[in-house]
Amino acid sequence: MNRYESLLDEAYSEGITVKEVKLKSNSDGLYVSNKIALNKNRLNTNDEKYCILAEELGHHHTSYGNIIDLNDIRNAKQEYQARLYSYNKLVGLTGIIKAFEAKCTNRCETAEFLGVTESFLNEAIDCYRDKYGISVELDNYTICFIPNLWVYQQL
Repeated sequence: MNRYESLLDEAYSEGITVKEVKLKSNSDGLYVSNKIALNKNRLNTNDEKYCILAEELGHHHTSYGNIIDLNDIRNAKQEYQARLYSYNKLVGLTGIIKAFEAKCTNRCETAEFLGVTESFLNEAIDCYRDKYGISVELDNYTICFIPNLWVYQQL
C-alpha cells in the first residue's frame, strides 16, 4: 500500500468519501460535508493526489462553511489552517529531520523521500520559515530555513 492509499484509508475510517472526478473548476480538490473530490483533470501522480488529499482532510478538521472567497480574511485564515495541517501531516519538522538522517542532500531528494511534490515541500518550508523565522530547534537538531534549507545535529 502506498502513502496515498494509506491516507485514503484514513479518510474512509473517518467517514469521509473520496472520489477522483473531473471538476469543472480549476481547483485541485474540494471538501464539502464529509466528501472530498480530487480533480482528475489536474492531478496525475500519487504524490500530487497525496498532497491535495491531505489538504482537503485539513479542511475537514479545521474549516467550516463556504470559504471559497479568499478575499474574506476569515476564509483565508481557514485556508491557511488547512494547508498548515497538510504540511505538518506530510512534511513536518520531524520529516525534515528524517530526510536529513536519510542523507537527502537537496529539496528534490527530500520531497521524494517524504512522498510529496517538490512544490508542496517548498510551500511547507516557506510556511515554516514564516512561522519560526530563520531557524528552529527540535530535539538535538537545528533546522535553518534561510538562506536555504539545511539541518545540523547538535552535539
